[in-house]
Amino acid sequence: MLKEAIYHRPKNNYAYAYDESTLHIRLRTKKDDAESVSLIHGDPYDWGDGSWNYDTKQMSKSGSDELFDYWFVEIEPKFRRLRYGFELKNKKDVLVYTEKGFYKSIPNDDTAYFFTFPFINKIDIFEAPSWVKDTVWYQIFPERFANGDTKNDPPGTLEWGSTDPTPTNFFGGDFEGVIQHIDHLVDLGITGIYFTPIFKAYSNHKYDTIDYMEIDPQFGDKETFKRLVEACHKNGIKVMLDAVFNHSGYYFPQFQDVLENQEKSKFKDWFHLKEFPVVTEPKPNYDAFAFVSAMPKLNTENPEVKDYLLEVGRYWVREFNIDGWRLDVANEVDHQFWREFRKAVKEIKQDVYILGEIWHDSMPWLQGDQFDAVMNYPFTTGAVNFFAKDTINAVEFKNIISNVMHSYPNNVNEVAFNLLDSHDTPRILTICNDNKEKLKLLYVFQLSFTGTPCIYYGDEIGMTGGPDPGCRKCMEWNTDAQDRDLFEHIKKLLQLRKENSTFTANDINFIVSDTTTNHIVYTKKDRDHETIFILNNSDKDIEVEVPLYMKGKNVIDLWTGELFTPNSDVIKQHLSPYGFKIFQVAK
Repeated sequence: MLKEAIYHRPKNNYAYAYDESTLHIRLRTKKDDAESVSLIHGDPYDWGDGSWNYDTKQMSKSGSDELFDYWFVEIEPKFRRLRYGFELKNKKDVLVYTEKGFYKSIPNDDTAYFFTFPFINKIDIFEAPSWVKDTVWYQIFPERFANGDTKNDPPGTLEWGSTDPTPTNFFGGDFEGVIQHIDHLVDLGITGIYFTPIFKAYSNHKYDTIDYMEIDPQFGDKETFKRLVEACHKNGIKVMLDAVFNHSGYYFPQFQDVLENQEKSKFKDWFHLKEFPVVTEPKPNYDAFAFVSAMPKLNTENPEVKDYLLEVGRYWVREFNIDGWRLDVANEVDHQFWREFRKAVKEIKQDVYILGEIWHDSMPWLQGDQFDAVMNYPFTTGAVNFFAKDTINAVEFKNIISNVMHSYPNNVNEVAFNLLDSHDTPRILTICNDNKEKLKLLYVFQLSFTGTPCIYYGDEIGMTGGPDPGCRKCMEWNTDAQDRDLFEHIKKLLQLRKENSTFTANDINFIVSDTTTNHIVYTKKDRDHETIFILNNSDKDIEVEVPLYMKGKNVIDLWTGELFTPNSDVIKQHLSPYGFKIFQVAK
């Protein structure tokens, strides 16, 4: 076996407490190298006759990617502490892997050889709000969803949908418009709304905050926002706000004071200023988001800045009963600030969901002391490249998704924010080259995957659009112009997701990933059922044989409601181009 490929470390995604009594342990090996792996485990203080007492437990292969196999075992240490190692076997070799290296047999004269999980302390367990696992989000760009009150339209507001969006035009979307269309979301099956920023700002996107404590007048006032939150909660919909704590806007009063008073400004330490005088053009001589002079970076290590922003976090939870914070450019803010932010908002409301915008490996933020989740862009990239763009094949897709699932602990994966597009990307139907059948298949995968999915406003009725600002069109409310077939497709999937816990279950087992036909078959299980998904990601009719070992069992086609009993352990199925099947069988 290739020793260099064998990897484990305690904590993070390789050994973690899933709950107060259960440890999850993973091991990585070279792909197709080990044939079996067993966990060697015991209490560090359990000795007899001068030897350490240990047991072994078989590990299961939980997935593979291009280079590695991943092995998994769940174990409940009797005294909430564990020493452990691994025994790996194939036809040629037996290896014992410990923290001190490799051995030919299991050393039991000292526990110091072995990895250790010292103790399962409740306070250290990653714990996100339980409601998130069953939530389906709907992202609303408030300026473009619906204009329900023309009295608060900003100057120069254009007629709804009368022209293409630009970085500077306004159409008058507001809170009243959302309130008036709550029924649309309820009908679809939405249980959470993620609003892009609503605070007072200069732009139409509001990521350039002027006042974090005030709502932008074009959206309404605080009383209207309270009514909106209450209307959402009455209909079983959570509310998550977007905050930009990495940087302010150009017209943020404290930054204006710096520009006016320069080194005499009492707010000069609120920002990362490099020299005086402070200048914005041709390039800012202060730290800013992506060199954008209108977005000066806030110094979150400054006590005054910290106190101000932490009160922002508390205020909207305390006064308006919001359910979550989505945090923009979260990876550029110091970790200590996020630790204090989590403590501050959860002291007000324990089950607030804290979601960070991070596009890369985010394990340092997901230790249970900062975020509950991050936006799951690795999932997005894999799903979009396979289903929408056809730039990877079925095996490559399986490898990517397996890597995604093993990048974080299971209790992190359960609340990961799984999106297909957003205000920052082209719309997903446009990425699919306007092929609605491909999009339908993509939704089958997204809505049967572990985590909390998000639908960008208008995607459910077939809206299109290129990169920003094209992806920020006015919502289409003329039902004759909406794709109602697509709406009903997503609605049905959301109903199946609500009724079948296998859709949200943590494991995903790819049993077929065929590069010739480009179809995939995967299964998901809960305690009582196994659900089998067969997806044809090609423009050809295909015949597939799926080994499911369900002979004589009652099987239901969840999409059609048809019941049947296979007379063979292999199910043969015909799938039309971009067709799919969803079967469920009792264990």
